[in-house]
Amino acid sequence: MSIQLFGMAVSRGVAIGRAVLVASSRVDVAHYFVPADRVEQEIGRLRQARDAVAGELLALKRDMPADVPQELAALLDVHLMMLHDEALTEATKGWIKDRRYNAEWALSAQLEVLARQFDDMEDAYLRERKADLEQVVERVLRHMSSDPSAQRAPALAGRSDGEPLVLVANDVAPADMMQFKRSVFTGFVTDVGGRTSHTAIVARSLDIPAVVGAREASRMIRQDDLLVIDGDAGVVIVNPSDIVLEEYRFRQQQSDLERARLNRLRHTPAVTLDGQAVELLANIESPGDAAAAVAAGAVGVGLFRSEFLFMNRGGNLPGEEEQFEAYRDVVQAMQGLPVTIRTVDIGADKPMDRMSPQELRHEHGLNPALGLRAIRWSLSEPGMFRQQLRAILRASAYGKVRILIPMVAHASEVVAIQEALQRARQQLDDAGKPYGKVELGAMIEVPAAAVVIDRFLAFFDFVSVGTNDLIQYTLAIDRADEAVAHLYDPWHPAVLQLLGHTIERARARGKGVSVCGEMAGDPAFTEILLAMGLRSFSMHPARIASIKQKLLRADTRHLQSVLVQVLESDRPDVALRLALAEPVASGVAAH
Repeated sequence: MSIQLFGMAVSRGVAIGRAVLVASSRVDVAHYFVPADRVEQEIGRLRQARDAVAGELLALKRDMPADVPQELAALLDVHLMMLHDEALTEATKGWIKDRRYNAEWALSAQLEVLARQFDDMEDAYLRERKADLEQVVERVLRHMSSDPSAQRAPALAGRSDGEPLVLVANDVAPADMMQFKRSVFTGFVTDVGGRTSHTAIVARSLDIPAVVGAREASRMIRQDDLLVIDGDAGVVIVNPSDIVLEEYRFRQQQSDLERARLNRLRHTPAVTLDGQAVELLANIESPGDAAAAVAAGAVGVGLFRSEFLFMNRGGNLPGEEEQFEAYRDVVQAMQGLPVTIRTVDIGADKPMDRMSPQELRHEHGLNPALGLRAIRWSLSEPGMFRQQLRAILRASAYGKVRILIPMVAHASEVVAIQEALQRARQQLDDAGKPYGKVELGAMIEVPAAAVVIDRFLAFFDFVSVGTNDLIQYTLAIDRADEAVAHLYDPWHPAVLQLLGHTIERARARGKGVSVCGEMAGDPAFTEILLAMGLRSFSMHPARIASIKQKLLRADTRHLQSVLVQVLESDRPDVALRLALAEPVASGVAAH
């Protein structure tokens, strides 16, 4: 039976494919695809973990004191029976063989299938056995998570049957999103999240349809259900009728044609109707993304999110040499174009594997976005911070590099940053290692920094506005919480005033200013940003063509003439739309 689920549209387009559920678990489960030659190895890992748990349970039963109630022994027998039940073991092997899931993912996927079968049972006693199954599976998962052979593999480029897949989850951690980045998924559906949650941002950066905040999606959708994701309307259709399916396939074709038309603009200079040159830069997350940036027509990298070098590594952080090689590879791949590297922005929605108990308490506290993150974390780890600075400085010997510091808010942080940079230079001098000249910039994403922007401009060569966090902190809205996502408003007059003030003051001081947040890659905001004087936009490569199309049709003189009335309005978006419609209406009347 076909059903419809509603959420928040965060990435446009239509996706059609079979559902792949990533079940939530009390055990942290890695999700990645394994190549064909590792299938038997994964099945072996599953078998070894199962046998180890069976040995533990048999030992417990053997060493059980005589005065222990017989019910406990019976419970251990139930767990042993479940452990060897074909409904668990053989089906889990099937997920590994057919879908190429790693063993942990396969086991958690089958747990999801069986748990729903238990939920549908009429007998209360049998329904309660679901908890036993969960305990058994989590024992096995814990054994596999400590297995040294569980090395993450790169995601496959496709599946043997070629059928599209759609990812369905309660939420997806940023580290897992990076694993899925080049995988087979054509769309995403999550129970939680808002328009600027990390899952939504990555979905847009991959240019694939996504719906977040769909509440019961992971419970209502079953493995292998046929799904249609309408990324324009925020609707997920489960097992659509043939007529509905045909309609969405037609829309998919139309969307593909539009993408092809936009791609023809990639080598067109980004110049407005009145001759204003605009810099379109790329946001990237790994050295491999540099090629896509060049292919999309980016004139440089405006944001290299270095934190993804630190994540999904099981606590083994990258050393100076590994970082240096990654940064150097990006610089060389950009073929002489400038590269802006942001120092690690760990925290909030991007936790790192290796964290101390104190940091974990901060991370899972009520307000992780207000805790130890970004430059605060880097300054709390001075050795690691200098190591990253040295790696970036060394990469600057191969091309134009700029360093960007996230979440700067205090003058004391500025002093500490400059001291760390000077210390890193001195260490390289002492070691005889070459480095080039770098510009130092600050991300403006805390309202306090925007208010006192003139003080920061005295110390930094450029600034880049991170609109995602600037909006979150200005409006006191958790951008990943779907309960308040409707209040997350980039058009809020306070947000626009802070943004306009930052751009105006930077230009007045002759300092470079760009926007690297979601607003830069959203065509709805291109005109208001141009009106404010912004001439440098940084976004995912997939968004460059649509932004270029928008600015090629823009007249900045007219936009600047209506800016004051737009900013004074309670509804700036409506005011801008009406102001831009007036010349058109007048022209029609004249003819």
